Amino acid sequence: QVQPVESGGGLVQAGGSLRLSCTAPGRTLSTYSMGWFRQAPGKEREFVAYISRGSSYIVIADSVKGRFTISRDNANGTLYLQMNSLQPEDTAVYYCATKIDTTTVTSTPLGYNNWGQGTQVTVSS
Repeated sequence: QVQPVESGGGLVQAGGSLRLSCTAPGRTLSTYSMGWFRQAPGKEREFVAYISRGSSYIVIADSVKGRFTISRDNANGTLYLQMNSLQPEDTAVYYCATKIDTTTVTSTPLGYNNWGQGTQVTVSS
């Protein structure tokens, strides 16, 4: 079992940028395909981005395409989410998670098992 930990959230003005990181202290995430999700108050958890182990396959949600980039550094076992041109509607708790190997589901929470505790991103207008 691996326990991801997110960091890098915070308060930013509209139009600003943040970079989220996800690691697993004492373990490595390099052997997992990974995803980012977000959840705003009163809403369901929403898919943001997915990246395969070797970064050869990437999926970005339409709502953030062109503004958010997912990447990873397998040498240090870290997953990233670069968020540019942030808008108030991006305000949410952002989670990283490991994808279940035996499923092809990438864009719903059902395809993932180990979840971090989340990091809050707040975008002010």
